[in-house]
Amino acid sequence: MKTEQRKWTAALGWVPAAPGSSAKSAQLVLVFGATSVLQKNNLAATIRKDYPAAHIFGCSTAGEICGTQVSDDTLVVTAVQFEHTQFRSIQVSLSQTPDSFSAGEAIAQKLPHSICDAATGAEEKLAHVLVLCDGLKVNGSAFVSGVMKHLPEGVTLTGGLAGDGTRMSETLVFRDNLPETNIIAALGLYGRRLKVGFGSLGGWDSFGPERLVTKSKGNVLYELDGQPALDLYKKYLGEEAKGLPATGLLFPLSVRARPGETPVVRSFLSIDEAAQSLAFAGDVPEGAYARLMKANFDRLIDGATGAAQTTHQAIGSATPDLAILISCVGRKLVLKQRIEEEVEAVRDVLGASAVLAGFYSYGEISPFTPGARCELHNQTMTITTLSEE
Repeated sequence: MKTEQRKWTAALGWVPAAPGSSAKSAQLVLVFGATSVLQKNNLAATIRKDYPAAHIFGCSTAGEICGTQVSDDTLVVTAVQFEHTQFRSIQVSLSQTPDSFSAGEAIAQKLPHSICDAATGAEEKLAHVLVLCDGLKVNGSAFVSGVMKHLPEGVTLTGGLAGDGTRMSETLVFRDNLPETNIIAALGLYGRRLKVGFGSLGGWDSFGPERLVTKSKGNVLYELDGQPALDLYKKYLGEEAKGLPATGLLFPLSVRARPGETPVVRSFLSIDEAAQSLAFAGDVPEGAYARLMKANFDRLIDGATGAAQTTHQAIGSATPDLAILISCVGRKLVLKQRIEEEVEAVRDVLGASAVLAGFYSYGEISPFTPGARCELHNQTMTITTLSEE
């Protein structure tokens, strides 16, 4: 596997100025950038011109990761040339599906479960699926359930929800053509020589009493302990409530559906003053128990380290060729000028030769560890590594 990276900024343009020697042979280009930057059609046209044979796969972000640098209002391009891996890319429009669960089903059903390698004639089975979703229109947990219902046993799923900084106005997904809203795109990876690692970990601390979810519908929370959810949230946030919904990213919910279950973290993306409700990136089921969470700086960095260690162990601690990092915008808001520390922590574990690319998201999709159930997460660092034997 060969990779090259380029970055566009308004101040400097493209760095490096020209694509590398593998530009014409690259099969896949990962593109992560700010919404306003992705909407510049000339940049999309440049990517297509520079990598004429490649499939383009990417999304808008709440921050871009290139190596150990984290930036805003930029465009990061990572071109990949596989040696032994095949892939297929598909997309589903949310305007043509009734709900997020159905969209997930459509992705899993449209993606071939095996393909024929044109070079060898051998049948190659689906090994892993990477997904990118509209970050404001998708119920992530319902989507994941829909996908996993139809994927073959042993096939793993990772990815994330596109971002739009703290504006939460419009998110885009980019697959081959121009970036669009209301889109879910999936990349199916095939090949017995492909090694995939993944891990996801948070680092937030719970506080306050655990409360019962007494009224909710899907990803919309109406009541906790019989009290209006938004009103209760505002009481906890105090002065921070003036900045809702963006400041809500600093105080997610820890949700567990059953006793003894590992809690998942949920961040809300919008509020409804009239209904006194909160809309989250994934389900908050009635009968579940929820607690507010707050940041712990050191534990957030430890969480990134732990996710990298889990990922590394999954591939036998070999150095991966490419690591795709999807971290939550809430972590970025908390860590501020320390944000690059979590990416540097990943680098320390994975090694200097691994190419790091990724983005800050509105939700992360991954099992916590290999063998665990795939979930929609918030406030985690989620890592997917790829290498070829």
